[in-house]
Amino acid sequence: MQKSSLGFLIRRWGISSLMVTALILTAAHQSSLAGSLGQGHDMKNMPGMKMPQAKPKARRKTTPKTARRRARKRRSVKKNSMTSMPGMNGPATNKATPAAKPSTSPVNTPTPHPMPMDMPGMQMPGASPAPTASPSSHMEMQMPTPPASPAPSPAPSPVLGPAPEHVNMPGMQTPSASPNPQTAPPHKMEMNMPMPAASPSASPMSHTDAMESMPGMGPMNMGPLLVMNGNDMGIRVGASDTNTSSMGAMGSGTSWQPSSAPMHMHYKVAGDWLLLFHYNVIAGINHQGGPRGTTRAESANWFMPMAYHKLGKGTVQLRGMLSFEPFTFPPGGSPLLFQTGETYKGRPLIDKQHPHDLFMELSAQYTLPLGERGTWFTYFGYPGEPSLGPVAFMHRMSASENPSATLAHHLQDSTHISFGVWTNGFTYRWLKLEGSIFNGREPDEHRYNFDTHKWNSRSARLSIMPNANWTMQVSYGFLRSPEGQEPDTDVRRATASLQYNKPLQHGNWASAFIWGRNHTSSPTETHNLNGYTFESTVNFQDKDYLYTRLELVDKNELLRPADRTLLGIVDDHPSFRIGAYTFGGARDLWTTDKASFAIGSDLTFYSKPGVLDRIYGANPVSWKLFFRVRPGKMDMSMQGTHGNKSGESKAPNP
Repeated sequence: MQKSSLGFLIRRWGISSLMVTALILTAAHQSSLAGSLGQGHDMKNMPGMKMPQAKPKARRKTTPKTARRRARKRRSVKKNSMTSMPGMNGPATNKATPAAKPSTSPVNTPTPHPMPMDMPGMQMPGASPAPTASPSSHMEMQMPTPPASPAPSPAPSPVLGPAPEHVNMPGMQTPSASPNPQTAPPHKMEMNMPMPAASPSASPMSHTDAMESMPGMGPMNMGPLLVMNGNDMGIRVGASDTNTSSMGAMGSGTSWQPSSAPMHMHYKVAGDWLLLFHYNVIAGINHQGGPRGTTRAESANWFMPMAYHKLGKGTVQLRGMLSFEPFTFPPGGSPLLFQTGETYKGRPLIDKQHPHDLFMELSAQYTLPLGERGTWFTYFGYPGEPSLGPVAFMHRMSASENPSATLAHHLQDSTHISFGVWTNGFTYRWLKLEGSIFNGREPDEHRYNFDTHKWNSRSARLSIMPNANWTMQVSYGFLRSPEGQEPDTDVRRATASLQYNKPLQHGNWASAFIWGRNHTSSPTETHNLNGYTFESTVNFQDKDYLYTRLELVDKNELLRPADRTLLGIVDDHPSFRIGAYTFGGARDLWTTDKASFAIGSDLTFYSKPGVLDRIYGANPVSWKLFFRVRPGKMDMSMQGTHGNKSGESKAPNP
């Protein structure tokens, strides 16, 4: 009886000692694992952590002794096991768990920094019945991660096996352990929680592919000249990555428009050169109503090659602009009621828009950085555009779909073709100040040659761009003898403009308000003429456009001598306030990476003094029906730009 009791105690003490030894080792592993995951972080702070329960084994027949033994075991496990963590459901510990060999990492393989475990939504697998070293985990990183740095792998536990390598990442979900770990596929970890942006130099990801989707990225190098900054593509000034000029802000001459404006052009990086090409062809039927109206087939068009290159400490821009309007306009110009300016066959043009010259611009600009926020630039054009007025009407986004020139063209932006321009200026962040000397004579009626006149006109312009969606300018210029038929008449022109652009989810909205004033003076008389223009174009659903232009313009060259006699007017230059109100729309029928094709139409109504009814009719109405071809819209996002290095603009899906 004594030997039997002694044997029972030995067996009972042996089993208990094994249990105590296993529990001590389990607690030691938990302590070392918590220390390796981050000092001061208690794994009990892991809200929302869930671990699947291991499948319980079949219950054996219970005796009073085994019931007491199991009760003591449950109390001990409740004290020490991981199931006591808030929000964590852990598996039951196996009776006998073989120890696994520590997993070794390849040489120079970085290990992520330990991060807090108290992240909501973390799910961890239950322990494997027979854990072994698992294959390398595969991670899909959908959000930016902190920079990786080498760190020693946590020591393996003799009971639970090697500690998981990547459970310390917030928002990470790992699958349950496979019943057969030796044939289990690599783990797939999805990180869906926001994390700090990675440093490009420290990130193991591709700098040009993986990092392009990271929010808050700074300027991104796209080559020797291109820099991506958010959704804007910039031209590097000199060798700086932060001192750039926005391609979206590029207007006519040296003018600015909102940098968020979309661009329609092709581009190609050729060695150290950045090459761009823009064109616009509008052709159709033009009907002008009333007694002075007519109907003609015509085409307005222009073609613009551009090139950028680093030169010394700065960047040089070369730009050309050509138009075939001398061949595609009707003789004398495009019919346009109440339009005036320039000549045809020695007579002033009335109710017609003159064609542009074959060579509209041949210019060079050199820009030098002044620190990281300022630049100095010089611009030479023959022909070119001085620093006077807003962006020329054919380049404004607010008029991008309207095929007609403004009636206030010769009060606001008619100097966009000047045969001889030299401009110097400075920019600092959102401010630009520039001045020009130039030839102020309007181009003559011979549209294929180069005019030669004295550079005796001058201008100055202040431009402000407070953010990507707004620009404004004020300018003043003195034009010596702009009209060849009135060599003794000079013009002092003042202009102001406000432009707004708003990118939409599937389109764009651009608007502009422009004021221009001509103070004309001659030895015998002076006149003050004002022109007010509001125009707006909205692009929606990517391929639909609605546009309007509303104008009030003073005109004093509408009447020929016979007209003045008919109306009984003795003044040689009677002035009339004319209103023109245009409403139209267009639709892209198809778009590709190379071109966009659209059809459109508009109607124009007028207001005028009643004295002109005998010449123009009571209520003339004009209309146009046209098609338009131009490059597709450039994709200014990083993904579209990276995917389009071959040189073609990326058009939106039709």
